[in-house]
Amino acid sequence: MSSYPPSGPPQNTPQTTTLRQRLADLRGPAVPPRPLDARALAALAANPGCGRRALLDGAGVDKTALAAALGSPAAFGQSQFAIIRGNSFEAKVKGDGGAELLRLVHSRLDAGTEPPGPGASVPDLTAAGPEGRAARTALALREATAGAARGGWTLLDHPMLALEVAGSPAYLEPDAVVVHPDGRWTVVEIKSFPMIDGAADAAKVGAAARQAAVYVLALEKTAEKLGGATVGHRILLVCPKDFSNLPTAAAVDIRREHAVTRRQLERLTRVEELAAALPAGLSFDPGRPAEELTEAVSAVDAAYAPECLAACELAFHCRERARAADEVSALGRSVRGELGALTTVGAALAAAAGRASCEDPTATALHRAARLRAEALEQAPARTAPEDAACPC
Repeated sequence: MSSYPPSGPPQNTPQTTTLRQRLADLRGPAVPPRPLDARALAALAANPGCGRRALLDGAGVDKTALAAALGSPAAFGQSQFAIIRGNSFEAKVKGDGGAELLRLVHSRLDAGTEPPGPGASVPDLTAAGPEGRAARTALALREATAGAARGGWTLLDHPMLALEVAGSPAYLEPDAVVVHPDGRWTVVEIKSFPMIDGAADAAKVGAAARQAAVYVLALEKTAEKLGGATVGHRILLVCPKDFSNLPTAAAVDIRREHAVTRRQLERLTRVEELAAALPAGLSFDPGRPAEELTEAVSAVDAAYAPECLAACELAFHCRERARAADEVSALGRSVRGELGALTTVGAALAAAAGRASCEDPTATALHRAARLRAEALEQAPARTAPEDAACPC
């Protein structure tokens, strides 16, 4: 699905209608779809081999409610205080027609051009539904790009972008997008974590960069339809300065995150293929009994790793299942990659004990490593303290 508005009324093909009905059946007839956001897409791209998450997110399943119904709830999200503080800071940054925000964009990313004046454009992006808002955003971007030739600046406050992910549309809402006088588009991320002495927490900056990369990918779909439009690969990260509520900003190069996210999203298994492989009548409706939900979730292959605990609501359920199945993936992706065909802890221990096939090079190397470790322990001198030694404490 393109984020650029179609030239005519939307056309629903039989395949599209069938897929939407199938996804609605999987979600539950009375359960509204949960829309994908950039944070979820960034987490989805970090684990492209997980068919379970791809299907559940593509179908709009509320994984928080599903995890609670399975008996493995996981708490995610910001505290109410953090949300209120973040909203207050964003309103301060965007106040007075976005004058401060545009000043930061100019000073950090476009200092060689004419600074934005009081007449910068802030178009109204309100419309009915996410599809209407995405179409209105695309039209505003086209108008702003055409007006940029006259040296104008444009600020799009909470635009709506569309991006096709695994065969299903996702609607994304960045904090802001700025159109420069040269027609370039810049994504702006406003975060409430502080920037102390010009630097912020590296992990939080990395998460913001991965999230912004998703927005850039969606903007590029729109830019392909417009002549003279380009999307910048440097985003503006706006944070509170030191321990105050005053805004400061830094330019963040997201080319690496952009390339990784694009490649991993392209590798995602398409939702219709996953849905077609499931038996008829299967549903992830959280209102169903836990036994039925467990069977339904188990019907879709997962790719659990400990990193999922920080990004997926079903991580605790998947971890429990991985441990019960004795899978080495529960020990981490690096361990799983090193062990190759040895997919269970039992198989790895058997290889270390020399009870595996000698034709497997991984099993041979593991057995040799275990033998060398045993020899080293036998040759190590005994380090026991004398009985009459004085207590060091």
